[in-house]
Amino acid sequence: MNNNTPFTKSISLKDMGIENAKIHYQLSANELHDMTIALGQGIENSTGALAIDTGEFTGRSPQDRFIVKDSITENQVWWGNVNIPFEPKAFDALYNKVTAYLSNKEVFVRDSYVCADPNYRLNVRVVTETPWANLFCFNMFLRPELEELDDFTPEWTLICVPDFMADPATDGTRQANFAILDFTKKVVLIGGTGYTGEMKKGIFSALNFILPVDKNTLPMHCSANVGNDGDTAIFFGLSGTGKTTLSADPKRKLIGDDEHGWTSENTVFNFEGGCYAKVINLSEENEPDIFRAIRKGAILENVVFKEGTNEVDFQDTSITPNTRVSYPIYHIDNIQPGSIGHNPKNIFFLTADSFGILPPISRLTPGQAAYHFISGYTAKVAGTEAGVTEPQPNFSACFGAPFMPLHPTKYAEMLSTKIQDADVKVWLINTGWTGGAYGTGSRMKLKYTREMITAALNGELDAVDYRNHVVFGIAIPQTCPNVPSEILNPRNTWEDKDLYDVKAVELAGKFKANFAKFEEFANAEIMAGAPKA
Repeated sequence: MNNNTPFTKSISLKDMGIENAKIHYQLSANELHDMTIALGQGIENSTGALAIDTGEFTGRSPQDRFIVKDSITENQVWWGNVNIPFEPKAFDALYNKVTAYLSNKEVFVRDSYVCADPNYRLNVRVVTETPWANLFCFNMFLRPELEELDDFTPEWTLICVPDFMADPATDGTRQANFAILDFTKKVVLIGGTGYTGEMKKGIFSALNFILPVDKNTLPMHCSANVGNDGDTAIFFGLSGTGKTTLSADPKRKLIGDDEHGWTSENTVFNFEGGCYAKVINLSEENEPDIFRAIRKGAILENVVFKEGTNEVDFQDTSITPNTRVSYPIYHIDNIQPGSIGHNPKNIFFLTADSFGILPPISRLTPGQAAYHFISGYTAKVAGTEAGVTEPQPNFSACFGAPFMPLHPTKYAEMLSTKIQDADVKVWLINTGWTGGAYGTGSRMKLKYTREMITAALNGELDAVDYRNHVVFGIAIPQTCPNVPSEILNPRNTWEDKDLYDVKAVELAGKFKANFAKFEEFANAEIMAGAPKA
């Protein structure tokens, strides 16, 4: 759907409980851009993109994300500090407060869908109180054709009201902000936060429940691309590990940068219609596709302009290190038509190891792959979550625990089956530190990481010599085209080799301590993939 196409259909929100609202329905990207500026809620930057400030929250707030506990979710959801239960009656009361709040106001409504494969399509109606939040959803969700809107029936509803503050004493929330999923009413309710990522993750958390339970399809927090031979590569990793950057390969077509499904027909499809990339330290030289995508239609979040200009200073972190851009996927030139790939052949687990212990590339056995997938080790990158101001070691099951309603072993079992059925090679890639831990060593050079991934994709690492890491047991290639051999074994990069050995054992201990809660669900093959220390 063209981003400048006006639409004149009128709709009512009375069935949602929103009365007498002035409804702006299905506005074009340009209209939403211009309206944001007219309302004083954004500024156009030097390349034509819209720059907005999300307010107090510049990242997700995981402790304020809830799932309504009811007959659908009670025995299926993995309850705990990731999936926090919310009472149905409390949700109904809060929902009524929000719809009353939106009544008699100006609201922005967008009909969209998620899941590029038509067999898995899910229609979503978005209701927002700001035009820029609606533009974000235009970018990030898939865009129906005009003729599809005539009889469009939403299956889920997303409501986002950044200026509505909950009262924890009466509403059952932890504080004024909240993001709540109700699988019975099929509603995502977000309030008290302007961080747009909550909208994206709300809908995709719903898919992470629906697809495996109802569709026998594995949902994945990953990016994916396709080579000239039609082979699909999948990149798992948390925010800041390089999913968006490394999947935007000029020699391969991008399927998508963050959320995908892997079907029983062995196809991989994009959930979304756009990209949501970090822009801290962005440069055209290192990340040309992302840099050039920042034009009219894109939304920059919490960036700072160079003094006296509207040119973004991508090095400035004075608001947050989690500066972001969202843009429709067609802002990238080299994309896969239809956002669907076939024939998955390589999977890359991306980690930003702040300890500098893990090799920059290693090959995993199926058992190790399952172990590392369930572990989901990386470092929390500054600004990705509220309160995180510097990198911290972090384990996030399935490389996306905050968005996974089911027990991690459910996803791991599905992944392991697919890896073995499709004979997929699995690689662990450390995009983090080398030559020492954070503060001593340095971040792995992006150009080397790209060369290692390219070599793996081209089969150039199939016949080289490998040596197993003494502690983690993962297979390290001893040579790689266009990469200095001395950096392939991380112990060689440390000045103090004995200290490396000590820290490697310490990190292995963290892995094993984290995995203790999964051991009763793990089979012998998975446990054989654990570190040896």
